Amino acid sequence: MANRTATVKRDTLETQIEVSVDLDGTGKANFETGVPFLEHMLDQIARHGLIDLDIKASGDTHIDDHHTVEDIGITLGQAVAQAVGDKKGIRRYGHAYVPLDEALSRVVIDFSGRPGLEMFVDFTSAQVGSFHTELFYEFFQGFVNHAMVTLHIDNLRGQNAHHQIETVFKAFGRAVRMALELDPKIEGITPSTKGSL
Repeated sequence: MANRTATVKRDTLETQIEVSVDLDGTGKANFETGVPFLEHMLDQIARHGLIDLDIKASGDTHIDDHHTVEDIGITLGQAVAQAVGDKKGIRRYGHAYVPLDEALSRVVIDFSGRPGLEMFVDFTSAQVGSFHTELFYEFFQGFVNHAMVTLHIDNLRGQNAHHQIETVFKAFGRAVRMALELDPKIEGITPSTKGSL
């Protein structure tokens, strides 16, 4: 099996980002983004997805966090797509339910080659600390568009916005891990009746 790793750089007038991923890692993570709450959530992806993740970003956070959060999602999506390669032998679909105290979220992902996001999270607060919760839609939209996946996110219960978000990111990590797991029954085979994804 070839190493499923990638490093992608994105350089714009608003942000400069570098993302390295190892899809067959152990959950090691290193972040320098200037957005601490996002880093806490990215750590959930690494640990629960067993993905080694290294993200360095600098951006116009003196304005707000929007461009940095969105562009990290874009660059992470590009890196994951590059690391996955031709998708032969992967399970393709992944899902997870994750609770945290009163909160419960479900995430379902398909490495379909078709970008699509359905996200239903009724945040109980517009902010967690100084972080605007609406930016997580921008993060996942950026990821979906560039990883070329179909992603359904549902927060089923939750009173604490931090818990709502954390259950989403933990479930996302676990769903990605399941979808990208290599299935020995279809080694070298594309998991699609079309023969391509």
